[in-house]
This record gives sequence, structure tokens and C-alpha cells, in this order.
Amino acid sequence: MEADRPATADELTRLRELVARALKHEPLQYLLGEWSFFGMRILTDRRALIPRPCTESIVEHVLQAERRRAAATADPAATRPESAAVLATADQTELPAATSSASAPASASDTPVTSTAPAPLLIADVCTGSGCIAVALAKHLPLARVLATDISADALNLAAANARLHALAEDRLAFLQGHLLQPLAALPGIGGSLDYLVANPPYIPDAEFDAVPENVRLHEPALALRGGPTGLDLIRPIIAGAPALLGPAGTLMIELASSTADAVLAIARATPGLIGAKIMPDLESLPRFLLARRADA
Repeated sequence: MEADRPATADELTRLRELVARALKHEPLQYLLGEWSFFGMRILTDRRALIPRPCTESIVEHVLQAERRRAAATADPAATRPESAAVLATADQTELPAATSSASAPASASDTPVTSTAPAPLLIADVCTGSGCIAVALAKHLPLARVLATDISADALNLAAANARLHALAEDRLAFLQGHLLQPLAALPGIGGSLDYLVANPPYIPDAEFDAVPENVRLHEPALALRGGPTGLDLIRPIIAGAPALLGPAGTLMIELASSTADAVLAIARATPGLIGAKIMPDLESLPRFLLARRADA
């Protein structure tokens, strides 16, 4: 921007470091240290996957569903006190210190753009990674409480930093370390209470991993990418455990590989306690999301 001004020694050093990393195909999002997700600033580094536009479909589906629910709710004063109780339990659970999400000042651009829920909601985001889904849902649904899980303590540290960046306190967004649904199932009172269970788990089948672009395969965490021989190692247990955690008519939404869409749909349709299973397209019209809901008791 200042072509006539010689660069300082510090600027040249920083530039050369960035160029060296770029020459090794490191993603731009990691070089910048942040990226936009659902119009929000999200901190990014090699501890977690880069937020992608495709994943915004999960946030958009929940927001649209809540807009419809708010419009159809006859009693706007109705409440779900159990959701607050469950999150309070999560806050009291002994967690690694790194999973705290203490408040931080928010910028004007971080102001919630919608307040759609007529009653408190309880949402779980499994395999939260950078926390982009959990942060976006908590920010855009001011009455929602969100529980975000990940097996990686490093990813949870990054997610907690993003929660602080957007001024989301622990009574709105709590982080739990553990494998898939296990940290949720360990919370007293969580069974049958979730309004939404969303997940973007590792889902790339082993046979497809070598074809993944180099900037992804060599730099983003394999732990968050690889889904086992069929790509279903993490998706299958999420589907199996969802009915026990979802509340009446609660919604399950999982991001998946388009090559496994038929297999995932078959698993969901064969799972007792789930109904209405279908595959939804992404922004490129590829089959990328499973949507299902808990059958009424």
C-alpha cells in the first residue's frame, strides 16, 4: 500500500517468513491467523480445521428452523428451564483450564443479527474444532446455550479463544474435552434434552485421503480429517448415540463426505429413535449433510 516506502527490517523478516510458509503450500487462512465464518471473525491455526463456507449450512439450518419455530409458537413466554440447568452442570464439571471461555469485549460488528428463539435452547456441537459452529450459533441465538466437545485439547484452546473474541461467557458456551458424545453423556440430566445436535466430524475415507489437496493434507490436522476405512468411523457412533441425547423432535445434523451420503442415510434410517432422515445438499449441490430428528416418545 506504500510502494515508495522502504520496508523495515522487521517487515522484511515477517514477509520472508510468510513467503517461506506459502511456498510449502500452507493455507492462506493459517498465514493470516484468522478467517471469516458466517460473517464472523474466527481465529485460525494448525490446531483445528479451517472454517469453510460449506459448514455454514449447519448454522443456517438451525437459524431457519428457529425462525419457523418462533413464528409458530403460540406462547412466546414458554421456557425450557432444564437447558439452563444442564449448562450449569457443565460449568461445574471439572474441565481442563484451557477450555474456559471467559468474556472479552466485543466489537460493534459482533452484535447479534437475530434473536429468533422464543425459549431457551440447548445445542451440542460435536467435534467443534475452531469452535466456529458453536460460536456462530451462540452469537446468533442469544437465548441458546451451547455445549461444544472435541477430543483435542489444542482445538478446544483455540475454540475458547474464539468464544472470548466474541464475548461469549461460560453460561452461554461451555467446552468439554472427550471423544464424540462421551462428554455429553457424562453430564447429569443431559439425556433427552438437546434441541439440536450438530457435528462436523472427520469423514474423509482412507482411500480418498491421498487425493486431498496438498495444502489441506499436509497442513490441517489429520485427526480432524480422516474418518477411517469407510469414512464412517466417527459418524456411525454419533448417529447411534443421538436419540438418547435429543429431546422430543430434537434435530440431528452431520456434515459428511458426498461419497458416503448413501451409506450414512442408510445408517440413520436403520437407527431406532430417529425419523425423517434425509440428505441435504451443500452450496455446490453436493450431498453433504445428514438431517434427522428424534422420534416422538
